[in-house]
Amino acid sequence: MFPDLTRDDVFRLETRRLWLRWARQADAQALVRLAGEKAVAGMTARIPHPLDPPTVDTFILESRQANADGRALVMAITPRRHPTQAIGIVSIEPDPDGAPHLGYWLGTPHWGQGLATEAARAMIDAFFAYTEGSELTASARVVNPASRRVLEKCGFASVGSGLQAFPARGGVFPVDRFRLDRRAWDSLKTWHAAGLVFERHDRAECRAGA
Repeated sequence: MFPDLTRDDVFRLETRRLWLRWARQADAQALVRLAGEKAVAGMTARIPHPLDPPTVDTFILESRQANADGRALVMAITPRRHPTQAIGIVSIEPDPDGAPHLGYWLGTPHWGQGLATEAARAMIDAFFAYTEGSELTASARVVNPASRRVLEKCGFASVGSGLQAFPARGGVFPVDRFRLDRRAWDSLKTWHAAGLVFERHDRAECRAGA
């Protein structure tokens, strides 16, 4: 899915306030603490609650391998001024049908600042700039209007509701489904005022997306 450029762990995406980079083992403690909160984990399909360190260690290793293989792009969200401080995760990975799917979560101390939208837009831009993909999918639990607002601000259009498996929640839950195609993305490039830079070097609004 993703090209050689993104398959090296020095790859990053930079926005006005954020650096998005590969997750590292040094991020594990922060990810356990932030993703382990019920308010975050409960809105996601794959983050268990409680969350233990071995699960996060496995996630980091698997995300790095997926990035290296080009199967996905999974990035730690970090403040631009403190790029060693992981505050969330944003990713584009194949869904069960193989369609590229946007997901994200942000730690509760960082909600309400527009950071989830900023991170999601950076990933969307990277997807359409660096791949030949024609569209992205996304979803949000119906009890998570904040995540729906993030997706709508990123240009996603609703394509209805349905049921989705949430393995970490132990069942199937209703979700709102969204789609963003390349043509719509082309028409929305005014969001580049956020200041996205692609580089390679040798409160409520930011709830997790499904």
